[in-house]
Amino acid sequence: MRMKLKMTAVATLAMVAGLAYAQETVVKIGHVAPMSGSQAHYGKDNENGARMAIDELNTQNIVIGGKKIKFELAAEDDAADPKQGTAVAQKLCDSKVAGVVGHLNSGTTIPAAKVYNDCGIPMVTGAATNPNLTKPGYKTTYRIIANDNALGAGLAFYAADALKLKRVAIIDDRTAYGQGVAEVFKKTAQAKGLTVVDEQYTTDKATDFMAILTAVKSKNPDGVFFGGMDAQGGPMLRQMEQLGLSNVKMFGGDGICTAELAKLAGGAKTLNNVVCAEGGSSLAKMPGGEAWKKRYDAKYPGQFQIYSPYTYDATYLLVDAMKRANSTDPKVYTPELIKSNYKGVTTTIAFEPNGELKNPAITLYVYKDGKKSALN
Repeated sequence: MRMKLKMTAVATLAMVAGLAYAQETVVKIGHVAPMSGSQAHYGKDNENGARMAIDELNTQNIVIGGKKIKFELAAEDDAADPKQGTAVAQKLCDSKVAGVVGHLNSGTTIPAAKVYNDCGIPMVTGAATNPNLTKPGYKTTYRIIANDNALGAGLAFYAADALKLKRVAIIDDRTAYGQGVAEVFKKTAQAKGLTVVDEQYTTDKATDFMAILTAVKSKNPDGVFFGGMDAQGGPMLRQMEQLGLSNVKMFGGDGICTAELAKLAGGAKTLNNVVCAEGGSSLAKMPGGEAWKKRYDAKYPGQFQIYSPYTYDATYLLVDAMKRANSTDPKVYTPELIKSNYKGVTTTIAFEPNGELKNPAITLYVYKDGKKSALN
């Protein structure tokens, strides 16, 4: 009889263990960025941040709604193309991901945000900075980095107040990001008394800027603001040197503010003239920045660019809202996102009613001996 009882107890334990195992629920979190083309280095860095968070979360035995959760990253490539961005967003909606981290570019994020809103999935970007992203007022759209109003204005203030410049030219790549940040810089610069002597346009695929730089040179500016990405910024710096624009400051937002810019500039001395801005604090001033960066470098050596701390925090932020709602269902946990007070690696994340980050920091950077270093 005792033996039978023992066997029954063992069988019950095995059943319970089996049931617990069966109850492990896979929850997919989407990630979108350009994984191909000239911006793939940003995309890989962003994906790394989200994947690092997923790997860590899966060691924490998280239980939500009575079920042990296993998180998976559903990673997609939008190639920095708005049409591909919306197609990928619809794909993630159709595969019923619980939330999305991304996209990287404003030009892909803005149209994708409507797709996610229509299918009721929250998205958190740690990279797209155009202020128009949050203007529709979607309850599913969140940004955890400073927007272009802060970046463009901060650079214009620095040009006027610290560098005492008088004449600036503006070039943008006609993307939602490049045009947006350039427009803010222009308005703020003019309000500070600077003269905008020329405005030129290029694309996010161009590599030859000799014609527009020759036109800019004829207007004799003290500085050039470029709204665009490092894949264009690097060659532009080389061509500025070739044209003798060696004493002209070059300003740009977070799109050019990468370690990669130094490589793409190919040793051009004009790299020393760059002043660029990022949303957020420098890694040294982030609450968990330096410790996080050591873990990142150990896992993904030589791949760090800019935004991976933000995609890492964005992933944890989504899961934090799920925990507070005790549900992984987007319909249930999305209302918790706006109430967030999450202590992340980048900052303590709390939101304005429109999904913008409260009290966003910006940091200005320069390049010294080919290395990016914080000014403030």
